Amino acid sequence: MDSRMHELSIANAILDAVRIEAQKHSCSHVTKVCVRVGALSGVEPEALSFGFTALVLGTDLAPLALEIEQVPRRQRCPNCDLTFEGAEEDLACPRCGRIETELAGGDELNIAYLEIDSPESEVPSPKSNHET
Repeated sequence: MDSRMHELSIANAILDAVRIEAQKHSCSHVTKVCVRVGALSGVEPEALSFGFTALVLGTDLAPLALEIEQVPRRQRCPNCDLTFEGAEEDLACPRCGRIETELAGGDELNIAYLEIDSPESEVPSPKSNHET
């Protein structure tokens, strides 16, 4: 499958989740959605942003903004229990030097939060953590 089609289907799933959350909370209008994209998720942030913008244009969700929070690869050392950012070429623990470490994050793809334009400006925006 073409990479852009992959991101387009993810963007569509994000929009579906936004609509569901908006209906659950009787929101007047969702203004922003923030998505966490891990370095190992296989998602290209630029392609996701482009697809998202194209899908929102001219819909009831416009002008919904997409914020992408890029999450680096994280490793965990089973020897000293340190969690650290790991690069593909160097996954050794910086504290104890152990070479065999475990993946601890960076493969996520989820909605971090929604910002909602509510009639009462002092009402906090509900948060969502739907997996896409």
